[in-house]
Amino acid sequence: MSQSSTDVTLRARGRRLVDDHALAVGVGGTAVVLLLVLYVPVGVVFSEAFGVDGAPSLARFGEVFTDDFYVGDLAGVLDSPFAFREHAAAVAGFLGGFGVRVATLGPIPYPVPVLPSVETGLFGFTAWQAFLSTVASVLIGLPAAYVLATFEFRGRKTLRSITILPFVLPGILVAAGFFAAFGESGLLNDVLGVVGLHQSLLETNPLFVVVLAHAFYNAPLVARVTTGAWESVDARMVETARSLGAPRRRAFRDVVVPQLLPAVMAGALLTYVFTFMTFPIVLALGGLQLATVEVWVYNAAQNLDVPTAATLAVMETAISLALTYAYLRYEAGRSGLGSAGVDVDRERFLPDLGALDAKRVAVLAYGAFAAVLFLAPLVALLAESFTDGAGFTLDNYAFLVQRQATGAAFQTKPLDAIANSLLFATATLLVAVPMGVVVAVVSSGRGRTRTVVDALTMLPVAVSGIVFGVGLLTGLVFGIDLPGPYTLQVTGVVAVVAAHAVAAYPFVVRNVKPQLSAVDRALVESARALGATRVRALLDVQLPLVWPGVLAGGAFAFAISMGEFDSTVILATQSSTATMPVAVERYLGRTLGPAMAMGSVLLVVTAASFVAVDRLGGYLGGFDR
Repeated sequence: MSQSSTDVTLRARGRRLVDDHALAVGVGGTAVVLLLVLYVPVGVVFSEAFGVDGAPSLARFGEVFTDDFYVGDLAGVLDSPFAFREHAAAVAGFLGGFGVRVATLGPIPYPVPVLPSVETGLFGFTAWQAFLSTVASVLIGLPAAYVLATFEFRGRKTLRSITILPFVLPGILVAAGFFAAFGESGLLNDVLGVVGLHQSLLETNPLFVVVLAHAFYNAPLVARVTTGAWESVDARMVETARSLGAPRRRAFRDVVVPQLLPAVMAGALLTYVFTFMTFPIVLALGGLQLATVEVWVYNAAQNLDVPTAATLAVMETAISLALTYAYLRYEAGRSGLGSAGVDVDRERFLPDLGALDAKRVAVLAYGAFAAVLFLAPLVALLAESFTDGAGFTLDNYAFLVQRQATGAAFQTKPLDAIANSLLFATATLLVAVPMGVVVAVVSSGRGRTRTVVDALTMLPVAVSGIVFGVGLLTGLVFGIDLPGPYTLQVTGVVAVVAAHAVAAYPFVVRNVKPQLSAVDRALVESARALGATRVRALLDVQLPLVWPGVLAGGAFAFAISMGEFDSTVILATQSSTATMPVAVERYLGRTLGPAMAMGSVLLVVTAASFVAVDRLGGYLGGFDR
């Protein structure tokens, strides 16, 4: 046999070997990455919480449950578990610590959520602000779903596409926008100053602003989920109820509401999970005054009080896992409800000026309110970046350039932060997309394997970025001793990219998996019958058919990395690893104008990512940002 024939044979065998084992290698590699970068750090957090002086112990949890700072009046329950009368009074005091009062904005009254008193404790306040935020999100999101599902008007598709925008906006960017809108020198005060009023909502009612910011984030989620359910309602069922004598309101209550309620409940439950684990918005707008569990975990980690941070992180994770499990069970129970593809007969909105009835006036009023809520923070962010209190200026952007040239080594340099964000996002894209595709392939199968894989890969959704960041810091960054003279340590850029990739890959899975499951299995079986390996069938048959989902997942991964703040603010201990969201937080409250300028740059980049996700038909599913 000639040398050329031998080379061809060896290359063919090599390709065959790769085809036969590439998927197994991909699965193994993904499992190793998840084990080292996800499960080991989370395990380190749990070991810190459940261990005292190297021995298993629940003492730290006992300290939390008996400390009124954390659980308010319920702290005495463990001290005297059988004092039922005292416990009833404690529960009454705990519940009495919440409330809503009515304040005035000049001559205009408005409801203001009150900061809970000390009776509620840290966990009580966290649950309270999540409840308020959920209620606000549902109240704002439902009218949007009604408009999108029942009316036809010019720009409707564009408006519906815009509802995905908050999903790719970093939380710290939203916080900066609300700071610019409602702060002491914000846009609201500038507008009110024209008529001689002065009202800094951020100073007088920070919780009210935090709830609005959470509604900015989550009302579009409620609207998006509910719109799909509303459009799936069969109009013939409503017409049948009307033909049997039911008035319009009765038909809506008996036919439409039962079909909408599961979607509304799912959106509300997701919103509660997200806002219970809130971090950047509360940190930037309220600080320790409005400390949630997440903010206090971060504060403890910053003060190197790792045991306290780990204990609170475990308790918060247990609550979020329970809520996430409840959502998944609820979503599984309602699968199959509604029917996609039902023709929707929408009413033309305002075909002429004579159609201004009460319903349309109400819709227009809601539209004006929604425009203020969703556009004012972003407009204020951009406006504040070009003003200095005296008029138009470019000094804020000049400051960024000057800081880059003359800033000290310990200071966050703007251009470095921009370059780091782009570098980390690109690296995240290269890591998260292959991981997501591999997980989507494995979990798109049938039977118990699919259930197990789904459960194992849901952890990044249920575990907050702060908990994950604490685990990475105390585990891989500080180093884990291995048998012998070896230490497992991941620091710097690698640690940040690993954190971003683990946070982003579930979005790749959610974009690829539905399309992969919809591919006709007969096509794959035909390719296999003709001699194609499993990998070759995947590359030649399946991936070309689901390529839009892969691209959309990649766009999501890039956008999530660009805006990731929770774990990055813990891991980016040096200015050389600071990103744009971290730079915005560090500038905010110190140099407001430059913070807004950096936020504007971040807004442009994330908006471009949003356009890419929307054009590629990105699917969010049930995930947080």
